[in-house]
Amino acid sequence: MRTLFGTWMNIVSQQMVQKQNYRQEKKRATKELFSALKDPSVVIMSDWLKIRGSLKSWTKLWCTLKPGVLLIYKTPKAEHWVGTVLLSACKLIERPSKKDGFCFKLYHPLDKSIWAVKGPKGENVGSITQPLPSNYLIFRAASESDGRCWMDALELALSCSSLYKLTAKHGREGDLSTSSESSHILHLLQLNDTVLLGNHNMEHDGFSDKSERETHDDWDNTANENGGRLTEESDVDQSDELSPGVQATAYVEQSTEEMAEVGEASQVETVSEENKGLIWTLLKQLRPGMDLSKVVLPTFILEPRSFLDKLSDYYYHADFLSQAALEESPYERIKHVVRWYLSGFYKKPKGLKKPYNPILGETFRCCWLHPQTDSCTFYVAEQVSHHPPISAFYVCNRKDGFSISGSILAKSKFYGNSLSAILDGKARLLFLSRDEEYIITMPYAHCKGILYGTMTLELGGKITIECEKTKYLTELEFKLKPFLGGSSSVNQISGKIFVGEELLATVDGHWDSEVFIQEKRSSHQETLWNPSTDIRSARLKRQVVQSEHQGEFESERLWQHVTSAIMDRDQVRATQEKFVLEEAQRKEAKERGDKAWVPRLFQQDAVTSEWSYKHTDVRAWDPELCKVQFEKDGIIQTHEKIQRQHNGLSYSHTWPSQQKVPLILYHDYQSLPHRVVKGR
Repeated sequence: MRTLFGTWMNIVSQQMVQKQNYRQEKKRATKELFSALKDPSVVIMSDWLKIRGSLKSWTKLWCTLKPGVLLIYKTPKAEHWVGTVLLSACKLIERPSKKDGFCFKLYHPLDKSIWAVKGPKGENVGSITQPLPSNYLIFRAASESDGRCWMDALELALSCSSLYKLTAKHGREGDLSTSSESSHILHLLQLNDTVLLGNHNMEHDGFSDKSERETHDDWDNTANENGGRLTEESDVDQSDELSPGVQATAYVEQSTEEMAEVGEASQVETVSEENKGLIWTLLKQLRPGMDLSKVVLPTFILEPRSFLDKLSDYYYHADFLSQAALEESPYERIKHVVRWYLSGFYKKPKGLKKPYNPILGETFRCCWLHPQTDSCTFYVAEQVSHHPPISAFYVCNRKDGFSISGSILAKSKFYGNSLSAILDGKARLLFLSRDEEYIITMPYAHCKGILYGTMTLELGGKITIECEKTKYLTELEFKLKPFLGGSSSVNQISGKIFVGEELLATVDGHWDSEVFIQEKRSSHQETLWNPSTDIRSARLKRQVVQSEHQGEFESERLWQHVTSAIMDRDQVRATQEKFVLEEAQRKEAKERGDKAWVPRLFQQDAVTSEWSYKHTDVRAWDPELCKVQFEKDGIIQTHEKIQRQHNGLSYSHTWPSQQKVPLILYHDYQSLPHRVVKGR
């Protein structure tokens, strides 16, 4: 009995020693991996790779591979981050290519997102250069040797990625110190387990033998005879391929943005003695009530961007419209619409500045990425008339379910010591899935103190937001500062929300700070809008087209020399460059003679005289059919996927939204032998 007991005790002791050694070895491996992630010098591999997005176009990006993550940048500089691929949920496939180079693909086997929600330093959204798919990426290396090096390196990183769950747990327990960058990546890897793998709880078995064994078994099962790698049979993968020859505009995140402080200080300007002389020279040409649209203004009062660009200020919070489209209550929808409308005013330049008058045929385009919905809001504008000056614009986010179209006739009136810039026109906001349209008007800008007093710029006038279908109406009044008013009376706004004749709520506050809404029935009051620091930091990041990729009549490129001179505070050169553009416009108008100007992107209704976008698509988004919305040469369009079945196997093909889809033959053994369905 003693012998048996002694033997049993020896076995138990050996097992305890083995477990202790096992834990120490795991802890050592964890420390090594964590050090590799924390140390910026530890990089498995980094080089340029071409990456293909949702559209069949390639972008050259700098890729840095670390254990567990693939960091993608526009350039080798770390501040130009594009996105982070979390490798813990990825599989790797070689893709034979018909072109030069070597292709491989990272993808999520369950079609979940492979992207981290933040960057390595906590950035919210990277500078996405084109629509990148959420569940896969296709890479092209310059040569086969380079490509196979990347495959080997990625396999190493993929095999390491499962151990980062251990590292993350140790970091939380305080066993290891964490840098802000490395701990953030570890947090994202943890988040990947719950969000990307179907919300399964992986922490419970993070240290168990079973979880490690299953992890390695899963990895081994992905191998085949081809060097332990999966391969795709063809370079044409119908599930992620778009029509040949289609390219999308490449956008980059806007690098700088001017934002004035809240309150009256940013709307007041003291004119220098030199510039006062220019104003007096200008005023001698004017008479009260005169239209200023044909008057050449001095460059010192110009904001260095086009009016077409300025109209896009309303869409930095386009996510409010995404939220509105989801609301079932029409009252909640119009509250979101009013909140979005107010969000377009607080972005203002310091002092009294007026944007450039667009040149006939001038265009501007940009977009905003929505990280919450994985969608994009596109904005396209064109100057469709010069006399009178009319700017037409179109905004669309089909995936989130809204579009906006409209045109603005800019008129200026001189009244002696003041002048007003009147924006005559309206915008039509449409919620696509509800076929619900809101008609929206604009306030005017009022400048006073031109001859005497302090020059001040304010917003004034009454506007309406009206939906005929739901009978909801919002009336807002922008109030000018009274003669004896203090600072609290600047930028005041008040209004009411009706349904039919019934008053539902009142609105009151300051359009550049806090605005309150009070329910009529319950007397409950809440904040409707407040551009706080948090709200400003949560603004959508605007993506723009690099100037070298713009057409000669796109705003930034067209006005680049005037803008450069204004930024250099060289008013003489700015005036000269502005004169060159104006002379070219006069010459072109003279050569055109009586021939009518035909805009490229917009058309005018012969009956209503309203301008509309030529390529409007008001269909509701169908996730089973629609793949991605994109823009090219000012044309916003959607690629669509048609599902087909043959011999019991399902596959897909994508057709451009502008093409007619041919007849599609369905073969289904579960129902009728054959049936023909006409494409949309």
